[in-house]
Amino acid sequence: MSHVAEEIAGQPACWRRAAAEARPVAEPGESVAVVGCGTSWFMAMAFAALREAAGHGRTDAFAASEFPAGRDYDRVVAITRSGTTTEVLDLLATTGATVLTANPDLTGNTVLLDYADEESVVQTRFATTALAYLRASLGEDLTAAAADAERALTVDLGDLVAADQVTFLGRGWTVGLAHEAALKLREAASAWTEAYPAMEYRHGPISVAEPGRVTWLFGPAPAGLADDVAATGATWVDSDLDPMAHLVVAQRLAVAVARRRGLDPDRPRHLTRSVVLPPCR
Repeated sequence: MSHVAEEIAGQPACWRRAAAEARPVAEPGESVAVVGCGTSWFMAMAFAALREAAGHGRTDAFAASEFPAGRDYDRVVAITRSGTTTEVLDLLATTGATVLTANPDLTGNTVLLDYADEESVVQTRFATTALAYLRASLGEDLTAAAADAERALTVDLGDLVAADQVTFLGRGWTVGLAHEAALKLREAASAWTEAYPAMEYRHGPISVAEPGRVTWLFGPAPAGLADDVAATGATWVDSDLDPMAHLVVAQRLAVAVARRRGLDPDRPRHLTRSVVLPPCR
């Protein structure tokens, strides 16, 4: 079994531990910026949407390299598995951020999730555990989500492994999950994937839908969208699983597609576990 497959399977236990240990990362009413790179940015998007929808205050998500330095926030929250990514460290040097990380050597105000660290380059377990912690920090009960994650480990992938293309859709906080699912298939399997807010799908992206391709929704479907996709001949995928658990199914699909294509999901092309850039001259 690959490292990434083992790490995918370890998620339910990690979520339960994160939920049990979760503490607020910001006070209600504070304006918060959540930052990260790659997968961590997509988890930041999901948390930002959840926090603001829960009425805890304005919450924005940014790629760490795009943080608006001139904008005032009461608090910055950063997500970084390695704690060594250049863009995140540059930002931490100028902000007193709260950091969710797997790196025990990172100093400052940290939430250490080292039990969710990974051997693989491709993030799965750490990212969802960070989001589980953040969801629980808002008062969510993740008991059902963790149980759904166990169900997700046995969902039959069927013909999805042979799909030509997959478009992932979400609404609200699940838009971040859609982007993350698409990234997993690109990273692990070099597959053609896209991701959009679900209501944007009819505004152009549906034009690539056809037999042999998949439209995959996280969360509740907009009225009529499943019928519109069916009319194209594409396969429609949704689920009654917690959306974060449904992401586990997408992670498993990424590994399965990689294997079908003869690729090693633990060693994705052109990627490293952390992006460490040379100093600017």
